[in-house]
Amino acid sequence: MKQRKNKHSPKTRGAKLGQHLLTSTAIAHSMVEAGEVMKGDRVLEIGPGKGMLTEALLASGARVFAVEKDSSMVEVLKNRFATEIKKKQLVLIEGDAREYTPDKIFPQGAYKIIANIPYYITGELIRSGLTAKNKPVSIALLVQKEVAERIARSKKESILSLSVKVFGTPHYVKTVKRGSFNPPPSVDSAILAIREISSSNIKKIPEELFFQVIKCAFAQKRKTILSNLKRVFGEHAFPALDKAGIDAKTRAEDIELSKWLELAHYLKS
Repeated sequence: MKQRKNKHSPKTRGAKLGQHLLTSTAIAHSMVEAGEVMKGDRVLEIGPGKGMLTEALLASGARVFAVEKDSSMVEVLKNRFATEIKKKQLVLIEGDAREYTPDKIFPQGAYKIIANIPYYITGELIRSGLTAKNKPVSIALLVQKEVAERIARSKKESILSLSVKVFGTPHYVKTVKRGSFNPPPSVDSAILAIREISSSNIKKIPEELFFQVIKCAFAQKRKTILSNLKRVFGEHAFPALDKAGIDAKTRAEDIELSKWLELAHYLKS
């Protein structure tokens, strides 16, 4: 697909709704590669803005379902991609991605999520994709560099990192400098890819219990895991920790995913 000149230059207008519009074609193509997008794939794009990433996705031969909340951006996209919309290669949905969830758009069939999302709803949108009944094959997101590092690189765990790892394998793909956006954010970003997504880790324990356990354990970070768990699980906390082989004096951030799964299993018993 030929590169279009965007008449609606990103310099003419700032982003709304907390979003920083992508202006780098190189990063857009890196996102497509990170998401392993192939011809014929169905892709959910959240917050396409003026269409920099959308264009790269369409060029890959994917069919794109783009959810955009900003009505003025919707008009830009309608004009820029009139041909693709007519051919139904691009399905443009005006609305909030927190309402147009993956399950609502793709109740069945394979799809991928590729998006430059507003920073302030990063956790919410990651959770929406990973906990969907019909989960995506893979996810590639532009997020704050610190968030990507916390999920994919840090030796210390968090509620967010465990919430991702229980469903898939996170990868820190590359750093994206703040100059790749308009308006530029105050911090650098990164491409975060999540692959091998499935529910296999929690087939034997209730999903709700797993999240209850980790939220309880991280409630007060300076306290030991036993102190935190006793608040909810009482006398069952110590025996479960013992069976899972977890030192009761350990802090939650130092416990790997496999041990959390064992702990949830014994707390279920």
